[in-house]
Amino acid sequence: MKKMGQVQVWAAQTRANFLLLAVFLVVIGLAFAALHHSAAFNWFHATLIMLGAISAHISVNLFNEYSDFQTKIDFNTERTPFSGGSGMLPAGHTKPKQVSIAAWFTLLFATAIGVYFTIVSHYSIIIIALIGAIAITLYTPLLSKLLLGEIFAGLALGSLVIIGAYIAMVGQPGMSLSEVLPLEVLLVSIPPGILTALLLLLNEFPDAEADKAGGRKHLVIVLGKENASWFYAANMVLTFAIILLLPILGITSYWIYLALLPLPVALKASQTAIKHHSEMQRLLPALGMNVMVVLGTDLLIAIAVIIQL
Repeated sequence: MKKMGQVQVWAAQTRANFLLLAVFLVVIGLAFAALHHSAAFNWFHATLIMLGAISAHISVNLFNEYSDFQTKIDFNTERTPFSGGSGMLPAGHTKPKQVSIAAWFTLLFATAIGVYFTIVSHYSIIIIALIGAIAITLYTPLLSKLLLGEIFAGLALGSLVIIGAYIAMVGQPGMSLSEVLPLEVLLVSIPPGILTALLLLLNEFPDAEADKAGGRKHLVIVLGKENASWFYAANMVLTFAIILLLPILGITSYWIYLALLPLPVALKASQTAIKHHSEMQRLLPALGMNVMVVLGTDLLIAIAVIIQL
């Protein structure tokens, strides 16, 4: 096998191809901050927020890779481009201690940024940072065994990224939470949060047996693949229903309807998941479509806000 360079190895180890999720979520929060408080937009703070979110996402990926190697899940998964880990540890390209150190370093870096914004912006940032730290460090050893993995993923790698980015940009010490977080930002953050949870959920299908053997207890294991596929489809419909309703209820601009463009792909992914939930090769296109829907919808929400600037 061709020897991999260190950059290539660590890009795979950190699952760099999935980091666009954090980028798009932060952009939504920053765009809302620019929309509502354009005069106070601070590019240095925006850069720090982006670095913190990416660092936190890298950290959770590394902790997950380390844990899956230690629990032997890595050796039993049917690896796909979307699930089953990077395979760098089982292949010997990296060592467990290296991955553990990198995971803790990126977590501490993200935490330091969170503490900074708690001081200069708003106290609520520390609450968001703590939820993120819990999700990052306890996902595999605890949350994924208590049917909480998908919920915390949707929060820490979804809605709270948008909310945290917005508050960090516009918050000031002494402001009440109602002053610092508009209803629009809170409600628009819900669809991306659900989509992040669904990204994890569908990616759990190929690994369900290996995860169960490794002690995990997530929705696919508890519900079974058929019921989990219907649960996935129902929540995908719910996501786009929320997007459809928000402008009608006067919560946000009709520009958000740009985010309805991935709906046909979402419906196709749902149909494929329901039909081929237990046939991994036939399910694989749904995993790819799922990634497209999540990233595409988040990006289009960001564009819908930016257009209003």
